[in-house]
Amino acid sequence: MMTTLWGALALVLVVEGLGPMLFPKQWRQMVTELSQQPDNQLRRIGGCLVVIGAVFAYYLLS
Repeated sequence: MMTTLWGALALVLVVEGLGPMLFPKQWRQMVTELSQQPDNQLRRIGGCLVVIGAVFAYYLLS
């Protein structure tokens, strides 16, 4: 179980690192635009991402 969690974390780090590594200017612009969004909108975006990730994980692991 712990190996699976560490593996998942490693994949998240790889995917998250691809943006700044391959497209640094566009990544910086996206982060700047996101930082200017209101808190409620960021919460909605984060909530949607959590739900999508949970559904995806459910289908992969069941």
